[in-house]
This record gives sequence, C-alpha cells and structure tokens, in this order.
Amino acid sequence: MTNRATRRFLLAALPGIGFLAACAESATQVPNQAQPATTTGATTQPTTAPPAVATATSVPAATAAPAAPAVAGGPLRFALTPGQSEARFRAQEQLVGRNLPNEAIGKTKDVSGAVAITAQGAIVADQSKVTVDLRTLRSDDGQRDRFIQGNTLQTQRFPNADFVATSASGIPQPLPTSGEVKFQLMGDLTVRGVTKPAMWEVVATVTGQQLAGTAITRVKMTDFGMTPPRVGPVLSIEDELTLELEFAASGAA
Repeated sequence: MTNRATRRFLLAALPGIGFLAACAESATQVPNQAQPATTTGATTQPTTAPPAVATATSVPAATAAPAAPAVAGGPLRFALTPGQSEARFRAQEQLVGRNLPNEAIGKTKDVSGAVAITAQGAIVADQSKVTVDLRTLRSDDGQRDRFIQGNTLQTQRFPNADFVATSASGIPQPLPTSGEVKFQLMGDLTVRGVTKPAMWEVVATVTGQQLAGTAITRVKMTDFGMTPPRVGPVLSIEDELTLELEFAASGAA
C-alpha cells in the first residue's frame, strides 16, 4: 500500500477508533458510578459504618449496667437533750419511829446518751447507750446520800450507770411523727461493774422529731452485788428498786 493510500485509510478509520476508545473509557467508569446504588442490596456491606449504626450499637452499652437501686436511709437517732432528762430511783424503806414504810427517792439530771432506731423498728446497739452520773444522785437526806455513794454504789470507783439498748418490742412501723407510743426497750444495765439484762417500759409522745416520756424498770440491788443500806434512821430497805428515766430527746437521721 502506497503512503497516500495508507494515509487515506487512517483518516477514514480515526473516527471509529475514537468512538471505541470513548466506549471503553465509559465501561471502565460504570462500576465506580454504580457502586453507591448497590448499598441497598441485601448482600452489600458498607465500607464504613454510618452514624445511625454507631448510635444503635451504643444502646446495649448504656442499658447493660442499670443504675443501682436507691439506698435506704440510716437509723433515726434520738439524743437526750442536755439538762432536760432526769434519772431517779425509788425504794421502800422502814424508818425508826414510823409504822408505815417510807419511799426514798434519789434523782439526778446528769443524764446523757442516745437511742438509734431503724425504719423497721430495730435498735442499733452500737449507737444506743444512756449514761447516768451516780455521783450527783440526791435525795431528801444527806446522810443517806453519803452512805449510798460511799458504800452502796461506791461511786468513786464506779461513777456511772450505763444502759445499752439492744432490742425493742412494740415500736410502730413505720415510725410515727405524732401521738403517743408505748413499747418495751431491752438491753444491758451496768451498775458498780456488774452487768445484768433489763427491760424498760416506755411511754412517749412524738412531735415531729421530738420525743418526750418516761421509761421504767425494776431491779434488785443484790443482783448487782450491793447490800441494801441501813444507816441512821433507816431500819431496813427493800431489795427491789424502781428505776425511772424521764427524758426529752431530739431525733436526727
């Protein structure tokens, strides 16, 4: 083929070659243009997780550790109001020159301590102790007082009487905020170094978180290693004593 013929052939074939080249280029670009549309197919997985998927996967982590239930409140602690409580003993004695027995009464306002009660009416023993300073006990007879403190109670060695409450019976549930309540308070009474169980009958009036009333129990002096005193005009005294606590207390959680 001559050069002139060759040139004419190339000029005639050039448009077809350009068309084929354009088609080939379009064919190679179609997969990239169609790729986003294939994400709706069932078998197609996106190369990166969209924001909606990231939010969905964070839900189990938030619900896997639910919030802990609220913790119940602590016990209500009734602390004796300083100077507004009084401890007393009552004893029946026979005096010289009298046919009828006499009631000897000794008392002191040196009382301190508290009793803690849970919402279920249980006593918290390690927070429930009442202490009476026996050195300040006074009756209507100084001679009797000196003998009781020096010999019967031996207050120089054992200055205090302590009561530790351990349980209660009859406390209303839930604890009332007003009105009268009656219950029994049990625990350990320590006098002159000797500890014995004691049960107090309690009658109290509740006003909000204020508590006022009386607690009464009976004990025998000989149970605590004491000899009933006989001094001066006292011929004899009964072994059994009545112990009273007239109290005023304020409650706080």
